[in-house]
Amino acid sequence: MKGDNKKQQLHRINEQIRVREVRIVGDNIEPTVMPTRQALQLAEQQGVDLVEISPNANPPVCRLIDYSKFLYQMKKKQKELKAKQVKVEVKEIRFGPQTAEADYQFKLKHAIEFLNEGNKVKAYVFFRGRTIIFKEQGEVLLLRFANELEEIAKLEGMPKLEGKRMTIMLAPKKAGTPKKSQQKRDNEKAEAEASAAIAAAKEAEVEEESESAE
Repeated sequence: MKGDNKKQQLHRINEQIRVREVRIVGDNIEPTVMPTRQALQLAEQQGVDLVEISPNANPPVCRLIDYSKFLYQMKKKQKELKAKQVKVEVKEIRFGPQTAEADYQFKLKHAIEFLNEGNKVKAYVFFRGRTIIFKEQGEVLLLRFANELEEIAKLEGMPKLEGKRMTIMLAPKKAGTPKKSQQKRDNEKAEAEASAAIAAAKEAEVEEESESAE
């Protein structure tokens, strides 16, 4: 039997399974109900673990597997799923109450990029000192900003003044997907080409064997 760390266990295994009989499943094994003691002996003969994967079944379903490898595969799949998930970040864009048009257009362009990547955008006007008298002007600027992004973003609330900041939050209308790096794209292309080459070589080998047989 394998040495297992109980802290990492998600299932009952081996001698921890105390029911009288279990249903055994596994690769190249017909589902069979047998006494638990016999199942343990079978697992020992194969050098694997008896792992309870469905404790609520009648009888409980167990699998003959290497539990440490089973845990490793589970963690690997979880990691892959996590990597595929889109991480949503909040990107901040700051304006002044009298932002120049060129600066406004520059920041609008960045907001479009952020939203297309699936991120939220927190845009705010910062009022320094006496510029607070231009708060209505700041509100107009933020509403214009939201209006020009309405095709790709939804406004999550009207402009809100908090201290010296007037803020709006914009969320993308559709989830973005992380952009792949050039290196990753090159690697994927190389892997695809290699797979195609292997497949072509195997096909040629089969054709050659067929011709030889004739």
